[in-house]
Amino acid sequence: MTKLDQLLHWFSDKKSAMVALSGGVDSALVAYAAYKALGDSALAVTADYKTLAQEELDSAMKICQEIGIRHIVISYNELQNEDFAKNDKNRCFYCRSELSEHLVDVAKKENIACIVDGTNIDDLGDYRPGITALRNNGVVSPLVETQFSKQEIRQTAKALGLSVYERPSNSCLASRIPWGQRVTAERLARIEVGEMFVKQTIGAKQVRVRDIDGVAKIEVGSDELCLLEKTNMADLFAKLKSIGFTSVILDSEGYRPGKINVIAD
Repeated sequence: MTKLDQLLHWFSDKKSAMVALSGGVDSALVAYAAYKALGDSALAVTADYKTLAQEELDSAMKICQEIGIRHIVISYNELQNEDFAKNDKNRCFYCRSELSEHLVDVAKKENIACIVDGTNIDDLGDYRPGITALRNNGVVSPLVETQFSKQEIRQTAKALGLSVYERPSNSCLASRIPWGQRVTAERLARIEVGEMFVKQTIGAKQVRVRDIDGVAKIEVGSDELCLLEKTNMADLFAKLKSIGFTSVILDSEGYRPGKINVIAD
């Protein structure tokens, strides 16, 4: 039995399922399997919580159209949650706790008992309080239970022809702000536009613009660092300063998840 067969089998005894779909490859594969196994009894839900980049929302809509699964977008503002906005080390826990409440509400309205997400076994090695919050609210992870790694997910998605198979991993825009520095609408906006500027100017796929007290720290994928040498950095810096960053620095080591998960003084 292939890994995909195992995933499809996981859904075989479910009457219905709701997939928390982010727009990335992990939840896309789960949505594909849910729809393949359950047809119209499968539903994908994406939360537009104001810290999700527009390109992620667009990707979620696109992949649901590819799969054919019914898709609902729910909207709310995480910045109204003081526990989240204060941005301590439990920010992701508060985020996912609030998300879970909204997912449970939708599931009740749609009469769906099973809520699933795209967490995979590689995610379990990082500091992920958000996963704990989802578990506390009954969200389960079929990719973990069927032992899918990130590489296996990408390989399977490619074989299935899912357009997001090589989409770089992403996270909410608030993850660009160090713990201890408040999350605001202004900072989120300049981060989102800043990353768009970097992608357009450099041509990199994996990009983070960290907002460290107004300083833009640019990270690109370690395999894309060579692109920085071919770029007119003065022009890029000017663009970033025009949207509110006070200065700009480059990270010579390249992108690594969780790089600024520290409490800022």
